[in-house]
Amino acid sequence: MQEITVVGGGFAGLTAAITAAESGARVALYEAHHTLGGRARTAEGPYRTNEGPHALYNRGPHWTWLKQRGLLGPMAALPPLEGARFRFRRGGALRRTPPLALLRIARRRAEDAPVDTDFMTWATGVAGESGARAAAHFMGVALFHHDPGSLSAAFVQERLRRTTALPPEAHYPRGGWGQVIERMAARAWDLGVRIETTSRVDALPERHGPVIVATSLDAARRLIGDDTLRWPSGRTTLVDLALRARHGDPFVVSDLDAPGWLERFTAQDPSLAPKGQSLIQGQLPTAPDESRADGVARAEALLDLGFPGWRERTVWRREALANGRTGAVDLPGTTWRDRPAIDRGDGVYLAGDQVAAPGLLCEVAFNSGIEAVSLALRDIKYAGTRTPLDLKQS
Repeated sequence: MQEITVVGGGFAGLTAAITAAESGARVALYEAHHTLGGRARTAEGPYRTNEGPHALYNRGPHWTWLKQRGLLGPMAALPPLEGARFRFRRGGALRRTPPLALLRIARRRAEDAPVDTDFMTWATGVAGESGARAAAHFMGVALFHHDPGSLSAAFVQERLRRTTALPPEAHYPRGGWGQVIERMAARAWDLGVRIETTSRVDALPERHGPVIVATSLDAARRLIGDDTLRWPSGRTTLVDLALRARHGDPFVVSDLDAPGWLERFTAQDPSLAPKGQSLIQGQLPTAPDESRADGVARAEALLDLGFPGWRERTVWRREALANGRTGAVDLPGTTWRDRPAIDRGDGVYLAGDQVAAPGLLCEVAFNSGIEAVSLALRDIKYAGTRTPLDLKQS
């Protein structure tokens, strides 16, 4: 069996490496960072912040795959609604319930939404402009885009349905996403995958078998030398805070006046911060003409509403701007099938969250990793059936 080379040790790369090794292939994985995980890392130290994915959706394909292999680990479900304290900013005030028009839109089947029409136009026809705008802004948490209403109606509606499903699909790995990555890495080691960290690959390795490039699209574009590897993504200001805990703090504050989201992750997993402290992340989709400071200012305004006295209670704080690292978004007239193809030819395959695979959030990375291995194994099998004359002619 030829060796399959995986470049990138994030969720997509580890999924590909495990799948290939389970199929009997020899696998080598190279990761530039000193730890595995990519954007699915969880920070070390007393504040266990996630750099990328936070939740696993239990109706997604990766849930069953991880569970079958004993990689899922302990999960925290969303807190019961009566204790979760969801809050919604509407008209500048904090409210306990979203507008009924938003719920009316969420009940529509994803199949009802057209691919070639923007979400704002379609949803306005369903429930009026105010409800459509609230629904679009609510989806900032799943899309990390500053204007979800401008995206394909079918793309947004599929995600709106899943994020508002009852019972909730979202579950949180206890201890952070890094715990899932650690279990996946151990599984890869057990299967004989050769893993090299702090091993940056600046050019495609000499081919003795297929290569799966499981990096960001920007890194893949440079590595493969293909300038067509582009797809729109989001741009998001992230504000992480540790506050002295206070009874009555909400679990979630969703901004329906503009895309924005605050979440108190210690509500479902107190292990993420020291005892007596709350770990909160603000996610503020940020337009191309806005700065990180603009996003931080909007986060602070939302914190003023949802977490009174938060400034005096802050014991730790961190800010970042995630640009082009928040997954793919589909514009009107496009679907996941239009994104950069997984099979790049000549034994090179792409995996990641901005390539031609379906799914919500990190499900794209998972599905593309599985598909990349399937195509690579097909190539190996095809190569094994070719005659010496075939090889000479090729």
